Amino acid sequence: MQSDSASTTETLRWLPITAAVSSISVVGIAIGLGTPLLSIILETRGYSASMIGLNTAIAGFATIAAAPLSTPLATRFGVVWTMLAMIFIGALSIIGFYFATAFWMWFPLRAILHVALTVLFILSEFWISTSAPPSKRGFVLGIYATVLSLGFAGGPWLFAQIGSQGFLPFGVTFALVIVAAIPVLAAWRESPTITPRREGSVSFLRYIWLVPTATAAVLVFGAVETGGFALFPVYGARIHYSEADAALLLSMIGLGNVLLQIPLGMLSDRISDRRHLLLACAIVGLVGTVLMPWLAFDWHLMAGLLFIWGGVVAALYTIGLAHLGSRLSGHELASANAAFVLCYGLGMVLGPQAIGIAMDLFGTNGFSWALALFFGLYILVALSRLVERRG
Repeated sequence: MQSDSASTTETLRWLPITAAVSSISVVGIAIGLGTPLLSIILETRGYSASMIGLNTAIAGFATIAAAPLSTPLATRFGVVWTMLAMIFIGALSIIGFYFATAFWMWFPLRAILHVALTVLFILSEFWISTSAPPSKRGFVLGIYATVLSLGFAGGPWLFAQIGSQGFLPFGVTFALVIVAAIPVLAAWRESPTITPRREGSVSFLRYIWLVPTATAAVLVFGAVETGGFALFPVYGARIHYSEADAALLLSMIGLGNVLLQIPLGMLSDRISDRRHLLLACAIVGLVGTVLMPWLAFDWHLMAGLLFIWGGVVAALYTIGLAHLGSRLSGHELASANAAFVLCYGLGMVLGPQAIGIAMDLFGTNGFSWALALFFGLYILVALSRLVERRG
């Protein structure tokens, strides 16, 4: 199992790459702004951390459901039209949260939103892969990761500026999502075609166990990212940060993602076995979560910690994906990417629930303890695979 290392002299197709990267920025902005916004609103309405975590976990179930649906939809309707439909569905669901007064209504809305975002995520990555020549794919994926991280950083920053009151935050999110349709429409003539495949519907599941160091990395990242973003505003409020200060700390996590992804990606290219770097990222994640309660008294120390912590933890996704690519190629890699997204969805389910329950059972510090548990378990997985000298 090896990836295709052949290089090519093809030029970069910037128009479709821009379209795909623009659509993926929707994911970052929608999650970066929408997740803390919805959590704060539920907190002010008196819902417990575990109930907020339960509602957020619906996003993971939606991701799991959407992963196998994205390719059949794009095969039947085309990549561009499927992406445009998901953009509009996602935008409308965001507005729906404002008008939905009953808590139970937020569950189907959250599911619809994240089905749309997941399909956008998968098709954007597919479009980027088909538009970038192998010799420059790392460079393009570096841009992709940076723009996605900018969305994560920009979302909380916008939230800090406009707050959670009234229609404005929902209206701003809706408008930003709709704007992303413009470059997708502009590049529709250069969109890729997905050829129907004759595989079993669950054939990709075996790739979860084939390269577990990569799939476990994205599961942990999904748990930490989704659970952390959803419940950090609640954690911040309980340690007496203002709504704006807590949101700005989320922006520091996103800023670390922006500035550290390309250097860490370049570092991974120089390491023969990326599992060592994945292990190092998990150790940094564990140390950072242990330090959080001790540094929470000082906003600036907390901001510095979260900057480094956020950038290194996010590398679990990018380096995990690179490790997957170094082990597999062609159709195998496409199937493994589906399993990769599935594991990310599993993490989205487990993370908010685990963190929310830990905060209800153990108090404020349960936030850090739950995160530490995820990193600790991954360290055990990575060490065992390194000892066995397998993927």
